[in-house]
Amino acid sequence: MNNWLLFILTVIGLSFLLEILVSALNLKALSPKLPAEFEDVYDQQRYRESQQYTRETTRFSLVQSSFTTLITLVFLLAGGFNLVDIYARSFGFGEIITGLIFTGLLLLLTLIAGLPFSLYSTFVIEEKFGFNRTTPMTFILDALKAMALTVIIGGPLLALVLWFFNSTGSLAWIYCWIGVFLITLILQFLAPVIIMPLFNKFTPLEDGDLKEAIHKYISKENFTIKGVFVMDGSKRSSKLNAFFTGFGKFKKIVFFDTLLEKLPPAQIIGVLAHEMGHYKHKHLIKMMIASFIQTGILFYFLSLIMNNENLFAAFSMTHVSTYASLVFFGFLFTPVSLLLSILFNSISRKHEYEADKYAALSTKSRQDLIDGLKTLSKTNLSNLTPHRLNVILHYSHPPVLERIRALRTINL
Repeated sequence: MNNWLLFILTVIGLSFLLEILVSALNLKALSPKLPAEFEDVYDQQRYRESQQYTRETTRFSLVQSSFTTLITLVFLLAGGFNLVDIYARSFGFGEIITGLIFTGLLLLLTLIAGLPFSLYSTFVIEEKFGFNRTTPMTFILDALKAMALTVIIGGPLLALVLWFFNSTGSLAWIYCWIGVFLITLILQFLAPVIIMPLFNKFTPLEDGDLKEAIHKYISKENFTIKGVFVMDGSKRSSKLNAFFTGFGKFKKIVFFDTLLEKLPPAQIIGVLAHEMGHYKHKHLIKMMIASFIQTGILFYFLSLIMNNENLFAAFSMTHVSTYASLVFFGFLFTPVSLLLSILFNSISRKHEYEADKYAALSTKSRQDLIDGLKTLSKTNLSNLTPHRLNVILHYSHPPVLERIRALRTINL
């Protein structure tokens, strides 16, 4: 058997087994006893709902993962990639256009395969637990807008990467590294202005006590913002959230309308202070630097396997191409990607603790943020007792109980 094929099959199989193990351990970690910290927020019925939500989403994820793994294996071993490549080449275009067609067809097949799961998750599971507010029309429009953005943004970016690798020799990976990162950086500035408004409506927060309290707090912290906005998160879900967006003088505070409905002003300030803590500790800049390094690692390893004939033989390909190398590299990079995600998730969880500490110290209150976290957890049916391995692999935020315990140790 081709060694590349053996490696790829091993990676796919081990990744699937790891997912099964983590899911089983996470379900086993569910405890029927409500943690004492949440006795003032949850009743037993709501706590049982949160556990049932975790069970259903976890089992659904396993079904989806099983289907995806099976389809991937059948497609790979049956020569599906080669059939798509032959069709893409039949149009007679050059390498870059053919690469765009090849990649676009694979993305379309992926979208079709995943559509039933997306529909079930939104209109069955989320509906069952009272979260879903997405209408069929909103779902369709979201999908069409996402596809349009993929074509408008992803197409030129992929074309640029293909051009670099086909035209700039051994240094191509460096040019791709720098070029892709610069475009990503530009998109960070454009997203709040152009992309996000395509999906949601952002309106300035109305004048009142909350707005006055927010401006009083940010003025005390010498923090400059462009404005405070409310996003119509209830258009799709009843879950709560808040975030900062933008850079420099263009920073905006965005609250989901659902969050403003559920939290009192003091808790909203606590949530705001946490988000501000990320800026004060320069977490965004640190993660961008980490992302820059990660992108460099990705393109360097990609350059090592570019147009490898044995690798293409593993996928039953009759033609060797740069564009297919990019797709096949995703299979090979999986173990490295897993290790990097573990590292970055660990860093992200550390940042969350730092932002929590900043919020407590700057507001002179631990309890407001603690109460806000409890309400968020209850409303979103968060899993209060995730297994440690699941946290290590998948959590960018610490479990809420750990965050609360850390907050209680802070000296004000």
